[in-house]
Amino acid sequence: MNDIAKNHHALVAWAALMTRIRDEMRLRQVHASDVVVLVPFAQLMLEARSAWAQGSGSAQFVPRFETTQNWSGSLGGYEATADDIHHDAARDVLTAASLLERAGLGAHQLMLAPRVMEAAWSLAPVAAAEPPDERAAWGARLGSSIGLGMDTPVLALEAAVARIALAWAASASYASDRLFDARPGLLVVLEGFQTEPLARALQHRLGERAFALALASFNSPGQSQTGNNTGLPQSRPGLAIHGMGDAEDEAQAAAACVLTHLAEGRGPVGLVAVDRLLTRRVRAMLDGRGLAVRDETGWKLSTTRAAATLMSLLRASAWDASTDEVLDWLKNAPAFNAQSVTRLEVALRRAGIRDWRKVAAAAEPVQLGHLVQQVNTVRESLRQARSLSGWLRDLRLALQSAGQWPALLLDNAGQSVIRVLRLLDGDGPGTQGEFADFTGHQTAAGFVAWVNQTLEAESYRPTHPDRAQVIILPMSQLLGRALPAVVLPGCDEVRLPVSPEPSGPWTPAQRELLGLPSRDELTRAMRQSWQDALQSPFIDLLWRQSEGGERLMPSGFVQELTLRSGAATPPDPRTDRELTAQACTLPAPRGDALPLTRLSASAYEDLRRCPYRFFALRQLRLQEAEELDGELGKRDFGNWLHTLLKHFHDALKAAPTPALPERLVMIDAAAEQATTELALSDSEFLPFAAAWPRVRAGYLEWLGDHEAKGMAFEQGEVWKEMPLGPVTLIGKLDRIDGIAHPGTTGAMVIDYKTEGSGVTRERIKDPTEDTQLAFYAALLHDDTLAAAYVNLGEREATKTWEQTDIVALRDQLIDSILDDMTRIGQGAPLPALGEGKACEFCAARGLCRKDFWSPA
Repeated sequence: MNDIAKNHHALVAWAALMTRIRDEMRLRQVHASDVVVLVPFAQLMLEARSAWAQGSGSAQFVPRFETTQNWSGSLGGYEATADDIHHDAARDVLTAASLLERAGLGAHQLMLAPRVMEAAWSLAPVAAAEPPDERAAWGARLGSSIGLGMDTPVLALEAAVARIALAWAASASYASDRLFDARPGLLVVLEGFQTEPLARALQHRLGERAFALALASFNSPGQSQTGNNTGLPQSRPGLAIHGMGDAEDEAQAAAACVLTHLAEGRGPVGLVAVDRLLTRRVRAMLDGRGLAVRDETGWKLSTTRAAATLMSLLRASAWDASTDEVLDWLKNAPAFNAQSVTRLEVALRRAGIRDWRKVAAAAEPVQLGHLVQQVNTVRESLRQARSLSGWLRDLRLALQSAGQWPALLLDNAGQSVIRVLRLLDGDGPGTQGEFADFTGHQTAAGFVAWVNQTLEAESYRPTHPDRAQVIILPMSQLLGRALPAVVLPGCDEVRLPVSPEPSGPWTPAQRELLGLPSRDELTRAMRQSWQDALQSPFIDLLWRQSEGGERLMPSGFVQELTLRSGAATPPDPRTDRELTAQACTLPAPRGDALPLTRLSASAYEDLRRCPYRFFALRQLRLQEAEELDGELGKRDFGNWLHTLLKHFHDALKAAPTPALPERLVMIDAAAEQATTELALSDSEFLPFAAAWPRVRAGYLEWLGDHEAKGMAFEQGEVWKEMPLGPVTLIGKLDRIDGIAHPGTTGAMVIDYKTEGSGVTRERIKDPTEDTQLAFYAALLHDDTLAAAYVNLGEREATKTWEQTDIVALRDQLIDSILDDMTRIGQGAPLPALGEGKACEFCAARGLCRKDFWSPA
């Protein structure tokens, strides 16, 4: 044992406590075997036994060092009834729902059951401190007052929650009830920063055979009982305060502090979990270094991968599940072929199908109908209402059908999910049969809510290593722990307030009535806990200076400490590494091993803008996945316009009419048809629907002038392919019109644009730079051609922007395509240009590493 450990204030405090207990035993003539010492939390049981052995030797009898929970568990013989508080979210939320049903509030079960359970759990320690034969009277006495001031219709549900929770807590039996019959020769209550109600009640019941000692007063001899610090030195070695830039800086610095302490032989290190998200990030860094970490706090079971995998199945099974939700589940379901799932995803994203119930029609063209049928078979098995036992049985079968069950069995968190949800077959405890007494039918929504509430309420604690180098624990549980060094991140004003907010749904008046800790008591306990942490021989306090772009202040505790000690800012605990600078050259790959056989206008435009972009996106096919659940944008409006104009002109061609009123009816019908085909909801499409009347009026006016010049619609949204040397040119033409000028015949290729007219003007400003119209002209055999963009502006009149001499431009483009494809086939490099607007919105920018070889 090093000098730090030998002189640790916690060990000195334990030695003084053990001496005091021995003195009382001699004075009262009580044998050690008849003494029970209650400690504030379970981790102190081992510390207390070790401290007793240090002073008495292993041959002596040892008192029972227990927590109230451990002591009552050792007595055995307790069996909870159905309506007791089990502190098991899976069962207690069902009991809460049942109590609401009996109280005539069944319609509010989904909303109120979790709140009733939370309120009852917060009351349980107080109710358990009442003797069993007096508990009902205690509940009746408080029940008449707990709803005072809440007798208005607005607060009716809040009052009902309070009354039901109190009645539940007062009518329940508890495993600790057996302690009221225990008669040890001497009961010693070691109080932490807050006195446990049950321990206080047992002390009162035993009278002179019990006494209490404040562990905190032994642990911090210079600290008064009011919590004011009178003995802490103004400044001392071993204390470091680090103000870091943001959350990531804080996590990195905390991990660096832990590694520094371990490197200097100060282990195990206590890592205080003030901010669970930050602590998990620090733990990930420490795990990456191969450190043995014991986590005494854990985290919500719902945040584990196992729980997320199970919930993905339930979300995907909803009748209105989105395509993204089903795809998310399929990617975690091994039973479905991964390549088929990928093909299906590509098809659905291309089609823009956001609702899964509309998927079947899109799956058939890519021969994936069988996969969709398999998926829907599993989904439909979790659709109809049934009993809870039936739900659990069918959920397990669905997990097995999807191939997810084996992974849950092999994962520690997965085993916890199976255990808390009772997914195992059987009739005993921990199986589906445990809920046989809940015979009512649950809807799919109710079952999903129950699963989610259960996983949210349960904590997951990973398996403890045999010998830990780092111990993650709450700040209050530093009390009595002989840790050589402590790292305390999260010391900002948000995560470590001087006056913490009381948990639970109770008002200050109700907390006082029920005997729950007041805010002042919590504030006093928090200050004592903080001052106890500062007693550590070595302690690092860390806080972030900004979050989400907003400045963040340190906790009031840190501000007070800084003002009092005047400590200088320590250096950044992270160590610098020297890296040799390496030039990042411009990539210039060859594409001859990846020949293209089909070339679109957009693909060739990529080649002209940046050869590397063409290589990455077209030859390697590294395409971005379209978001299905994103908000509608300009592109969606353009797709809608293309679709409705196709329907409108087909209808107009079938039934020609020059009359504007009839054309208005036809174009509006086409708009409704396009909205239905593209599955656009009225709410989402509202901003574009507001602009549609102006666009419609402008287009119909343009159409009349266009037809007066001898132009007539022939085809819309037509797919064309044209063989050209080693490639086939492909593309969909928005529109082809026939030209009927006097003495002239031919065709006009039209491409619709919904961009600003200035952008369209720039397209045709330099004919040799515009690829699109010339490429579309190359898809037609006709040598008597015209080509134009038709700009359908929301604020400007619809206008034609014609590209002159399109046949000559087409022939030049064909020569360029043949030359470029030949050079690529011969192994010509495809360099990244890194210039112009092409780099501003490029999906391949991260691949070419432009930001590392050229200023952004």
